[in-house]
Amino acid sequence: MKIQRLAIIGVGLIGGSLAQALRKADAVVEVVGCGRGKPNLEKAVELGVIDRYTHDIGEAVGGADMVFVAVPLGAMKSTFQAMRGNLSPNAIVTDGGSAKASVVRDITEAFGELPSNFVPGHPIAGTERSGVEAAFPTLYQNRRIILTPLNSTNPDALAKVDAMWQLCGADVTHMEVEHHDEVLAATSHLPHMLAFSLVDVLAQMKENDEIFRYAAGGFRDFTRIASSSPVMWRDICLANREALGGMLEQFAAELTRLSEILREGDGDHLLEIFERAKAARHRFAD
Repeated sequence: MKIQRLAIIGVGLIGGSLAQALRKADAVVEVVGCGRGKPNLEKAVELGVIDRYTHDIGEAVGGADMVFVAVPLGAMKSTFQAMRGNLSPNAIVTDGGSAKASVVRDITEAFGELPSNFVPGHPIAGTERSGVEAAFPTLYQNRRIILTPLNSTNPDALAKVDAMWQLCGADVTHMEVEHHDEVLAATSHLPHMLAFSLVDVLAQMKENDEIFRYAAGGFRDFTRIASSSPVMWRDICLANREALGGMLEQFAAELTRLSEILREGDGDHLLEIFERAKAARHRFAD
């Protein structure tokens, strides 16, 4: 498969890495970038990530056979509205949003229906860095990409998006929208909320300078993701608030139970939890 014109709406780490991976695989002829920040887009051209750019979404998607939307979840609906009426008849639209129900809802409201050539997707890859200068062609190598097709999704469009990600070296899997949001609430959205909230709590303590001065590697590893984009993660958490809210309530109940175990000095129970968690972590890592 070769994409003749790829339009990337949001040329940052995710969109830029997709373009670089497809170029490396010789799977794209032209890449058009679109975004609000002129310096970032100029840098994208300079780095060879895109061939040209525009600030107009309608212009960017015109003539494209593949459109990848990599904007914050809060900007999805307005982005879809801007591209309506400007897409080629056979253009395929896919995205990289990490909460799928909200994206499906946004494009349905923007188009007045769910386009059959829309393939919801979510690359499970990234770093805490952002912007096109953070992009690199091997970001998706051996990483999982989740596509969440619906009953109305055109099988040919799904096959092409599937093939696009495989050309990037990714492991592509399919999942229902609701199940995706539940899984990601547990494995990604909850950890980010915990990291942000832990750093925020410690930063507000009067001894915060000393706390951070003596923070060891474990603290740095656990809180690394708190360096991620606050705006992006605000949008993600709000977009997936139902599933995430349930996970937070479950975790809060577990924290309360741990607090009771500590007050009681129940070392056997604490050891049982730690050993069970360690075994589960080893299975996951393997």
